[in-house]
Amino acid sequence: MTTDTTKTADAAQDVSRATALRWVTALGGAATVASTFLAWTWTDAFPGDLTVTGYPGGLQVLTLTAGALIALYALAALGIKGLGWLAPAGTTKALKLLALGGFATTWFTLVAITVELGGVVNLEPGGYVAAVATAIPLAAAFLLPDDTRKAAKPKALPSWAEILIIVAAFAVGLFVITYGIDTEYAELFTGYLITVGFAVAALMKAGLVARLSAVTAKYRQVTVISAFVAAATFPFTQSTDQYTLVAVNILIFATVALGLNVVVGLAGLLDLGYVAFLGVGAYTAALVSGSTASAFDLHFPFWAAVLTGAIVSLIFGVVIGAPTLRLRGDYLAIVTLGFGEIFRIAMGNLDGVSGPQITNGPNGIPNIPDLEFFGFNFGQPHTVLGIELGAYANYYLLMLLATILVVLVFSRAGSSRIGRAWVAIREDETAATAMGINGFRVKLIAFALGATLAGLAGTVQAHVQHTVVPEMYQFAGPVPPNSAFLLAAVILGGMGTISGPLLGATLLYMIPAKLQFLQDYQLLGFGIALILLMRFRPEGLIANRRAQLEYHETDQTDTPEKGLPDSAVGVAKAGA
Repeated sequence: MTTDTTKTADAAQDVSRATALRWVTALGGAATVASTFLAWTWTDAFPGDLTVTGYPGGLQVLTLTAGALIALYALAALGIKGLGWLAPAGTTKALKLLALGGFATTWFTLVAITVELGGVVNLEPGGYVAAVATAIPLAAAFLLPDDTRKAAKPKALPSWAEILIIVAAFAVGLFVITYGIDTEYAELFTGYLITVGFAVAALMKAGLVARLSAVTAKYRQVTVISAFVAAATFPFTQSTDQYTLVAVNILIFATVALGLNVVVGLAGLLDLGYVAFLGVGAYTAALVSGSTASAFDLHFPFWAAVLTGAIVSLIFGVVIGAPTLRLRGDYLAIVTLGFGEIFRIAMGNLDGVSGPQITNGPNGIPNIPDLEFFGFNFGQPHTVLGIELGAYANYYLLMLLATILVVLVFSRAGSSRIGRAWVAIREDETAATAMGINGFRVKLIAFALGATLAGLAGTVQAHVQHTVVPEMYQFAGPVPPNSAFLLAAVILGGMGTISGPLLGATLLYMIPAKLQFLQDYQLLGFGIALILLMRFRPEGLIANRRAQLEYHETDQTDTPEKGLPDSAVGVAKAGA
């Protein structure tokens, strides 16, 4: 009896201690929010003007967001009615990540003020209040007992409510991405990356992302439409073309990454010279679109230039792939790397001195005219729904349509019989061949399809940039797209998925574009990030089910296919 009483008392004490810690965490989150309404520095020399008492500005907004999320999740942990949906899988891990995010963003800001302005003397009392306020929830969250649990089955909602949730999720996503693209200075973008990174990780640990994924899977068509409507809305949120150009280049990069995903993600062919196909499409479009520097007196209409670029890239893909795709692994990688370098060097030598006068050598082909389609000039601003859209907004919407086309091609090909054959070849080519799959033909189709998609994007890139030069198509460099960054975008986002390369390309383009002050250190940071990713999430940020099972075998659940090697499953499906 005494032992039972003691255990009961200890359990009650643990509950009381956990409740107290959750209240401390909630109060720390509220204090973090309050600290953003104080001045953190006395001078507006630091970007964002953090000198005003009464409303937050610049990086303070990110700290405010982190503090509000901490307070919400702490209240959800306390069982406040109406907040349970925030954390179907538990709150402790989410609170730890959110507290880390708020602490890291705030202290990054304070350190940046100290370094850039020349000492801690430049901090106002509000800065010290923010430093202490963000440390409180951090300390309390790491003392909380782990409440991780299996997410319960959600309450059934009407169809209209679930569709409304999907729409709201994409609206929030549009706002977050637009905020990141529109950041005006490197300090704000760095804080944005810290805050968003920890917040997304927290939502995943809380089980909210998994629950949202289940809803989107249920209404797949609504999800796809909502995603592209949200993307199409982006130009209407911009007052100038400054950041729309960034978005256009992101879409070009993402489209090419999706094409490479066919080759690497589905077929498992390591292509290190893929950017050359982008260059083939760009140079072809430059030569036939009426440029004054073109060696040919041709002026194809828009649709003909696009088709010509895609077809020429397809021909190059077949010509390069036919003699080389019998190689495997590292040997294939070396050959494709050689092709990429040969293309760049050849474009630099076709200058009328080292070779025929076709590409103007290192000077490239400038003065590429803007696209014109049925009288619609993409280089001129147009008014839509009372909002004036600049030239790059036109190209953005065009590239969005191209991205939709590539997504449709990828999804249809991936779920087809040829797509299952690609997966089987990727997992075990010997076993796939033994099951009757023609490995060479299947790989050549993947190589040719990937080259065609890259050429399609290249035709638009030539008109967006108005010039093409050989240096744009290197294997590696500080500015994407190049072969190394394209491959990294596929691996970072998640091989074999659609949204993975899109996310990877977005991150890998935005980070160098926004953090230009790093200059030569960009590749160092990029390499460190890849090492950390391979260590902690080798399947990529958005992984398909096969990759998750492969890299997390201990987390596998019982399935009809359990006990079979993954390659055997792929081969069986391919031969079906």
